[in-house]
Amino acid sequence: MITDVRIPLEHRRPYGTAYEQMLEKVRYEGAYPTRERAEEAVRLVLAGLGRQLTGDERVDLAACLPLEAARVLTAQVPDVKPLTGWAFVKDLAARSGASPATTRWDTGSVFAAVSAHAGPDLITRILRQLPTGYALLFGRAELAPAT
Repeated sequence: MITDVRIPLEHRRPYGTAYEQMLEKVRYEGAYPTRERAEEAVRLVLAGLGRQLTGDERVDLAACLPLEAARVLTAQVPDVKPLTGWAFVKDLAARSGASPATTRWDTGSVFAAVSAHAGPDLITRILRQLPTGYALLFGRAELAPAT
């Protein structure tokens, strides 16, 4: 979204409304003090998820998310070998310099907003693609293996 330079800086909205709403949801879910802190969590977690997802699930999730969030997700090259849920949290913690507990909190807060955009069917498909441990990060019980 292009901002109008005639609007005073404090009144500019550099992001689309859907992304602003997503940030507010993450801010509320994570009890973050500022929108900037919520956005840091969104960028960290979506970039990490973008390194884990491939195929139709990646494309479908990007289509459900606000444009700014979809760009963060799809800018990442998927890893050759996906990480388990706990390894995902530890990897994000190492990249951000935060504790694993804080990173686990960030992940749950962002995944709650992602779930709201994606819906239960797509989240189930995503969880079937990913290794074990992600269901809890999405606030769900682990899925039984597909037969």
